[in-house]
Amino acid sequence: MEFRTATRADVPAVLALLADDEISRSRGTVAEAADAAIWAAFDEIDADPNNELLVADDNGEVVATCQLTFTPGLSRNGTRRMTIEAVRVRTDRRGDGLGRTFMQFALDRGRERGCRVAQLTTDKRRTDAHRFYARLGFEASHEGMKLAL
Repeated sequence: MEFRTATRADVPAVLALLADDEISRSRGTVAEAADAAIWAAFDEIDADPNNELLVADDNGEVVATCQLTFTPGLSRNGTRRMTIEAVRVRTDRRGDGLGRTFMQFALDRGRERGCRVAQLTTDKRRTDAHRFYARLGFEASHEGMKLAL
């Protein structure tokens, strides 16, 4: 198993992981010519030193993904924080320890970048994910809110 930064070639597999979910907000795989916004988003993530799109690659198959964003801040005495987004493990790979190992890799990336806080949000309907994150040591310390723009 290799944990690495995603490439353009990984985007279709990442989109499939994001779409393979009962409450998904993604459409799945799209051709580059069909949806320029997705490809522009990948290019922006890829070019931004404060963003990393990670994949778990099992012999050429993408089986998990997440996006990390590293944010400097004035709060907490200038603490740098890492936000973890869009965490997905392929359905048939859940429960085999891959998610835990992948998240430990992501948390180590934050430590390497000088982050002192890792934060994430998870949909209130994802009770299995809540238990998973709690087992990793995450605490439900804040109430998250969103507003569509």
